Amino acid sequence: MLFSFSRTDSTETSSIHKDTPMTQLDDETVRSMAIGAVFPDFGGKINSLDFHRKDDLLVTASEDDSVRLYDIATAKLLKTTFHKKHGADRICFTHHPSSVICSSKYNLDATGESLRYLSMYDNRCLRYFKGHKERIVSLCMSPVNDSFMSGSLDHTVRIWDLRVNACQGILHLRGRPTVAYDQQGLVFAVAMEGGAIKLFDSRSYDKGPFDTFLVGGDTAEVCDIKFSSDGKSMLLTTTNNNIYILDAYGGEKRCGYSLEPSPNVIIEATFTPDGQYVVSGSGDGNLHAWSINKRNEQVACWNSHIGVPSCLKWAPRRAMFAAASSVLTFWIPNDSNAEPTRMDTEAGVEAEHPSQ
Repeated sequence: MLFSFSRTDSTETSSIHKDTPMTQLDDETVRSMAIGAVFPDFGGKINSLDFHRKDDLLVTASEDDSVRLYDIATAKLLKTTFHKKHGADRICFTHHPSSVICSSKYNLDATGESLRYLSMYDNRCLRYFKGHKERIVSLCMSPVNDSFMSGSLDHTVRIWDLRVNACQGILHLRGRPTVAYDQQGLVFAVAMEGGAIKLFDSRSYDKGPFDTFLVGGDTAEVCDIKFSSDGKSMLLTTTNNNIYILDAYGGEKRCGYSLEPSPNVIIEATFTPDGQYVVSGSGDGNLHAWSINKRNEQVACWNSHIGVPSCLKWAPRRAMFAAASSVLTFWIPNDSNAEPTRMDTEAGVEAEHPSQ
């Protein structure tokens, strides 16, 4: 097993939305979260979703080969594009609000076009990234520059640069790889077989990891990593539906939660932007919230109303999170008994551009 990277040469607010500053997020606000909007028109499971870091935008990638862009302040679908040739699997925003990176589901062996840099503005593929030979299961963009990372079932993690086609660095490993940047872009984490988490300096990753953490007693594969916004904590979700919160500096386990199993569905958990709460899906179709400072005390439990959510993320700048299965839901603080808004999504739909 190779543990070091090698370099290669080459606002308008709608009535459903409450603008609660993150500094005011508390147990009462978290408990009040309820569905504010429902988007039911997907033709299959939603594979992944991502919020833009600075704009009120959300993007989804679905098994129906669609990529959809939403305005989260107005709960409005802005655009839908279909990608029948390559499919739409993992997705994340670049720094530009109308550009995304999307991984392919089809023809990976034939074309090697495993990643695409897409413009949602004019539905063009700006660049292909070739290298992975199997499905990508983890994808993340650096918060500070044009670098991004992908982890694939071909047992490699690759580092890329939006400006060039060629892979900039590669890590060979065993097991299902999972990757994440910290919120400052200084460090990235790679999870590998046996519950090992290796930390790399983003500026000198070719020197190998500077630290390794082990999730003691659990050798299940890590399917998701997230850093808290202050960089002090790491959130790990495993394939057997265990959640761990680690100290990002020393690797000590701060909290751990075991959730109901969800056969064939990998759940996702998320930090709130202040890093004080964790929200997760579960195999029983419920959503759970815990306060990190109160260790194992559960703050809230809600029926997701959409079955087992495969995607779950909290918006970076709002008191809002999105949960998705084959239905997308926006959750917001609820001060009344108002019914959630069911959205009729008639925004422009475009097929895959001929250049793709």
